[in-house]
Amino acid sequence: QVVLVESGGGLVQAGGSLRLSCAAPERTFSSWHMAWFRQAPGKEREFVAAISKSGGRIYYGDSVKGRFTISRDNAKNTVYLQMNSLKPEDTAVYYCAAKRAVIILPVTSGYDYWGQGTQVTVSS
Repeated sequence: QVVLVESGGGLVQAGGSLRLSCAAPERTFSSWHMAWFRQAPGKEREFVAAISKSGGRIYYGDSVKGRFTISRDNAKNTVYLQMNSLKPEDTAVYYCAAKRAVIILPVTSGYDYWGQGTQVTVSS
């Protein structure tokens, strides 16, 4: 049973920043592509960002481009999501996900493991 543990969520005012972390106590972390998704109440799950195993390829959803940055530290088995210029519409539960496949594409589906989620609330 793979466990992904998100942290770093909270309440922030519009225009502020948060940094989410997702830790995986697995030696195979460096062989996984990693991603962040989010789901707001009453809405479908939305792709936020993805990063390849080595960190060489990065993808973002249109709604977060230019504001969010995904990164990873394979030595720490951790993936991060730096969120800047937050908007009320960024309010959601954020989930990290891991994909074992050789190829990261498609970045919006095919993930094998999911975290429990962390709440991000942006007030106006």
